Amino acid sequence: MSRICFVELPASDLASARSFYTDAFGLAFTDFGPSYSCTLTGDVDLGLQADASETTSAPLVVIAVDDLEASLEAVSKAGGVITKPIFAFPGGRRFHFRDPSGNELAALKTD
Repeated sequence: MSRICFVELPASDLASARSFYTDAFGLAFTDFGPSYSCTLTGDVDLGLQADASETTSAPLVVIAVDDLEASLEAVSKAGGVITKPIFAFPGGRRFHFRDPSGNELAALKTD
């Protein structure tokens, strides 16, 4: 079953963004390289993306799916526009798309 599992925020300064969410809400982050950090609660997690070449202009909602290739096909057939084809990252694979209203989201299949 598909569900929203992640929200990724653009972060111009990773250290200050991580400190803000830790200090304000007590969130614990795990770093994945020098430009990415996220919570790992297993519920709806928060990611902070500081790599300017990878960041989106608005928060990125990520939807967990059971079959990534089938989801890519379904998104395309439903009128979505693929903005970043399937790619791997530590922990899984995902693709980005725009819905008919222009919102950018991602679909994710974890390893």
